Amino acid sequence: MRGNPPSCHTPGSGLRRDRDRIKPQPLRVRETHPFSETVFDVKKPRIRPQLWQPPRDTGLVGDFAENSALHDLITIPMPGTGPEDVAVSSDGWVYTGVREGAILRVRVDGGPIEFVAETGGRPLGIEVTEDGALIVCDSDAGLLRVDPRHKTVEVLVDDIAGTRPQFINNAAVATDGAIYFTDTSTTASVHHFKADLLEHGRSGRLFRRSPGGDVDLILDGLAFANGVALSDDGNSLMLAETGTYQVSKVHLVGERAGQREVVIDNLPGLPDNISTGSNGIFWVAVPSLRNRLLDSLLPRPGWLRQAVWALPAAVQPEASRTTFVLGINTNGQVLHNLQ
Repeated sequence: MRGNPPSCHTPGSGLRRDRDRIKPQPLRVRETHPFSETVFDVKKPRIRPQLWQPPRDTGLVGDFAENSALHDLITIPMPGTGPEDVAVSSDGWVYTGVREGAILRVRVDGGPIEFVAETGGRPLGIEVTEDGALIVCDSDAGLLRVDPRHKTVEVLVDDIAGTRPQFINNAAVATDGAIYFTDTSTTASVHHFKADLLEHGRSGRLFRRSPGGDVDLILDGLAFANGVALSDDGNSLMLAETGTYQVSKVHLVGERAGQREVVIDNLPGLPDNISTGSNGIFWVAVPSLRNRLLDSLLPRPGWLRQAVWALPAAVQPEASRTTFVLGINTNGQVLHNLQ
């Protein structure tokens, strides 16, 4: 997706780290079939809570005031559950992925829903490349390239420095073919995303995959690293940190390459996917409002969160559901508030 809070500058991890570089991996191509059964190890992880004092939630006021801009939305039922990101191609297709592992598409002007491919995992972020292929972030299978015409899937990244990524989440594709993508957590997968929010371990990372296949670490220490979107000139990108309710600008070139500055924080909800719009606007999806119980637990002793995590899911802090999209500029100024 495309007032001005004070910015803070955080040193990055550098655009190039030899110890974090991996060589190009041979692409593995597999045929895909509709909704085949895929089983993953989703053992509940242990958490090691870190203290964090959230800023006071001021709610839906000011730039975030409640409105009815999206009350007349048309919903399209999908043959699956939990459609996540959406991407629109130049030839008029809208693509999304569902929990069952399928990539689906429908025409912008309606019509039947078509099966495109199966990723073999849980597809999250989707981007359309200039040649019509899809870059898919699959939290279980890795960073993938899907060919909608031949219904094949290529694995681009499923190993980083000898370790399988836990939670590849969202991506942005540069004009030179480089792919910037987030790995939300090194300790929790999408199947137990609450573990990362409760732990607040800041283990999220931002990577760049070069056109040749090398993978570089750009930033680490991120709180639930989520949506990414490139600026029009490709010199920076916007990055959502769901765990700290903020969006940052990450510099990619020049003396500040690899550094980030927070451009908007203390959001009333959890920022998720981001996409680049027109006229310098970045669209930020906010699918859930903040949870009072979670905010109250984060600054308290860790054993409290460990106890909550041990409880059945039904009594843990639950994400609310809302329809909320912000349009911000590169400085974090809110230009659109759609609810």
